[in-house]
Order: sequence, then structure tokens, then C-alpha cells
Amino acid sequence: QVQLVESGGGLVQAGESLTLSCAASGGTFRNYGSGWFRQVPGKEREFVAVISWNSGSTYYADSVKGRFSISKDNAKNTVYLQMNSLKPEDTAVYSCARRMYALGYASTRVEEYGYWGQGTQVTVSS
Repeated sequence: QVQLVESGGGLVQAGESLTLSCAASGGTFRNYGSGWFRQVPGKEREFVAVISWNSGSTYYADSVKGRFSISKDNAKNTVYLQMNSLKPEDTAVYSCARRMYALGYASTRVEEYGYWGQGTQVTVSS
């Protein structure tokens, strides 16, 4: 069974940076599309950034474009989200996800991801 564990969340001030990591066990990111999503209480989970199985394609939500960067290291079996110039509206629980089937494109749809981490809280103060 694939397990994903996020780390790197925390409390920062507006304008600062954080890097989230998502490590996989029981499976690999190597041939799978993966991504980061976030959720705040009372709202649906939303896509933040996704990356294709071969890292050839990445997509970002308009709200984070130019500030966030997704990458993955197949040797470390880890996906990263570099977050710069953080804003209070970035406050959320961030979860990583991996697609169920190999060689998938970089989907932005929550329902196309079969494996999820437990999430890590990111809080940005003004």
C-alpha cells in the first residue's frame, strides 16, 4: 500500500518561504503524475501544483503561479513544493497526492488521484 507523508509545514510571516516535502513508501513517484492540493475549513480541496510522471509538464493554480514551484526527485522518492512570497491567503492544509495509474498526465482534478498524504498545516501571518 502506497503511503505519502508530508513535512515542512509551519507558521511563517507574509513574504517568507517554505518548502514542503512528500515522501512515498510502499510505492514510487517515478512513473506517476503527482501534485499538491490545499484545503481550508469549509471549502473544497483545491489544486495548487501538479507534475507529470516524467516531470516534463507542470501546472499551477493562478493564485500561486510565479511564487510556487513543484519538483520531484525520483532517487529520493520525494515530491517538493517550494513556496516563496507567501501570503496570508495561502494558509491551508497542504496535501500531496499521487495518481493511481502509471504514466499519467499532470491532472489538476482531485478525483484522479488515488493516494493522499495526511496533510501539513501552513499558516501565513500578516
